[in-house]
Amino acid sequence: MRSLRADELLLAEAASVGPAATPAERARLLMDVLRRVVPYDAAFLAIADPWERRYDAIVPVDLDDAAVQYLRGPQVARDIELTGTDRARPPLGPSDLPYSAEELPTWADCLIPSGLHEGLGVALFADGTRHVGHLAVLSAGADAPSPAVRRRLARLAPLLARGVDPLATLLAGARLVQGVTAGTALCADGGCQVVPGLATDALLLPGSAALAAAWRRVGDRQVCSSFLWPLGGPHAPGGHVRVTVLSTPDDVGAGLAGLVRLSPAPPLRGLTPRELEVLGFLVEGCTNADIGRRLVVSPRTVATHLEHILAKLGTPTRTHAAVRAERDGLYVPAVPC
Repeated sequence: MRSLRADELLLAEAASVGPAATPAERARLLMDVLRRVVPYDAAFLAIADPWERRYDAIVPVDLDDAAVQYLRGPQVARDIELTGTDRARPPLGPSDLPYSAEELPTWADCLIPSGLHEGLGVALFADGTRHVGHLAVLSAGADAPSPAVRRRLARLAPLLARGVDPLATLLAGARLVQGVTAGTALCADGGCQVVPGLATDALLLPGSAALAAAWRRVGDRQVCSSFLWPLGGPHAPGGHVRVTVLSTPDDVGAGLAGLVRLSPAPPLRGLTPRELEVLGFLVEGCTNADIGRRLVVSPRTVATHLEHILAKLGTPTRTHAAVRAERDGLYVPAVPC
């Protein structure tokens, strides 16, 4: 395998910035670095929703306000599709088209009036399959880009894609939890999406009760929360697994609502499967009567469970126990009363 060239190393470093950076922030950094090796007068990067035929955000460089406003409209997506630059292919410029660039509204109404006459556009695919964006580097001159520039941009496109991939933010967050065994991305439309590098699990399939509980945490707009889930049935013959839910910031975009990840359960402090269920009801704000009715047990039995829970957690009241359980993710969630 050939060694990485200097330009690839520069972009690889920029693409690997930490999980705190959003795709748009990484895009700006990447485009600054790209300019050193693929010179341009202006540029824009459209961040795509990988599951819808649309672009969620436009990151411009050295474009006037009128051009930026135009690029944020729907026409740019139509022109990208019309020219085929939403597919995996070498970078394409106006001089490569079988017709004049002025026949494309984006060029005629936006770029040419801004003094831009040439450039290259290339689709960005993460993992070689997921369309995550479109990059256009633009020039004020009329000369077509050289073959060397075209080859360089084609070679760097996968690194650019990795840098703006919205799932990269989620995957980086997932790896902050030690021992993650599986995960899935929650899509804003209610579906799920495989996260590259994370295994799948039956608990994370659409329709599962564990995934429904995770969605409730996203709906409550909890940035990060965790809970336990019994394996093999309510009595947890297979033990428990920790489920951590990470809601995505609004600026991650790309139709993503959050990430769910599985990891080994923490020490349970001697709490039994039934006591973990009772804690779930406490977290949901259920009364003793509610708990007894839901578990089909007597009030005295509920009181006994609570007495044991307070002793094991070292808390003076049921309220303190609920707060600690929610904070530590030490409960099995219940459907809200």
